[in-house]
Amino acid sequence: MTSRTCPCGLPRSYDACCGRFHSGPAAAPTAELLMRSRYSAFVRGDAGYLLRTWHPRTRPERLDLDPGTRWTGLEVLGSTDGSAFHTTGTVTFRASYRGGSLLERSRFERVDGAWVYVDGDFPDE
Repeated sequence: MTSRTCPCGLPRSYDACCGRFHSGPAAAPTAELLMRSRYSAFVRGDAGYLLRTWHPRTRPERLDLDPGTRWTGLEVLGSTDGSAFHTTGTVTFRASYRGGSLLERSRFERVDGAWVYVDGDFPDE
């Protein structure tokens, strides 16, 4: 357990933020919080969480994370829907890593009441 600031960029400790989703006692209540927790899972190398929060229709059988990738920051650029009152949502974000960044518009859906990542595209900047 750690009290360091959460990698997702919110001003909370990891344990009080994404850590509670990663360890299982809570599920992300919005698409944006799920996206933030998935970013934190990439930072921490938690492939199990990433697979558990991937839509069964689009989830790969396995996920090999590159241990050499050093994620350095997350910027949420916008979102549509994805609240407790929706069944779908999108989140557009920029995830920075040492040497570059990734711009993605991710799509999310609810499956059995829980938000899951469906897929994403890479819009032009």
